[in-house]
Amino acid sequence: MLTFTITESDHCRTVESFLRNLLPSAPFAYLGKLVRGGHLAVNGLPATPDTLLVAGDAVTLKESNRTRELMAVVPPYLDILFEDDRIIVVNKPPGLPVHRTAEDEQTLVDVAEQFLADRGTPVKLRPVNRLDRGTSGATIFAKSATSAGIFGRLVKETGLGKLYLAVADGKLPSEGTIDAPLEGKEAQTQFRTLFQGHGAALLLVTPVTGRMHQIRKHLALTGHPVRGDRRYRGAPLADYPGHCLHAFLVSFSHPVTGEEIVIHAPLPTGLLDQLRRLAGEFFPPLLRSLPALSPP
Repeated sequence: MLTFTITESDHCRTVESFLRNLLPSAPFAYLGKLVRGGHLAVNGLPATPDTLLVAGDAVTLKESNRTRELMAVVPPYLDILFEDDRIIVVNKPPGLPVHRTAEDEQTLVDVAEQFLADRGTPVKLRPVNRLDRGTSGATIFAKSATSAGIFGRLVKETGLGKLYLAVADGKLPSEGTIDAPLEGKEAQTQFRTLFQGHGAALLLVTPVTGRMHQIRKHLALTGHPVRGDRRYRGAPLADYPGHCLHAFLVSFSHPVTGEEIVIHAPLPTGLLDQLRRLAGEFFPPLLRSLPALSPP
């Protein structure tokens, strides 16, 4: 029996994502067989693909020759959160653009397509949602033009459920709604303060509308820019490649299967370090509170 202890880097990762990154070349059917066949348990109890793992959990996996053959020697360079025949959702690192903005610039599309080619499943990816270069978190790609059209209509007609985590400068109220037009269009952002530290706060943010740079602009308009967001006057961070804004959760009703999909994106190491400095002794309980977060 193989035993793994979940660390902060896998906090709020689903069992499906954990297995996908542990066995990156395994077929979908094999991963499903491991879970349905009771070969995997969390803290000694049966798990489902969407079971959410938290730091300190003990994951046990029945050892076999097949499992050992498929197990990664080092963590894969693409963090897959969810994948089926139509889409793949990856955990974007801060500082990496989704699409090319300059010649010879590496993008998340490049990285993801190279990973899938190396895995033996090459495909041309098309972004369904786009995060800013400095923002980390859940990013959806369609695997075909047909899937891009289907999921594009989903976004346009019903939207995606989104929750962001942001570290904003200054002292903020316990909750609020920022209702201010951007580029002449209606824009609304809701937030709740999860922790108020010295000089900054951790916020749970829901963009009700979807304007470009909406969260960053709205927080800056209130005098509380995202920490590290130089463009909108956020306090600079010398040791972080982006800004402290993370697409923590995305949800939607799958337009083909009808299944309700909820995807969490574990926080990048650099953002965890920022929260540790901000919260101090309150960091452990703050981390434990993340799996239960819901919109403001």
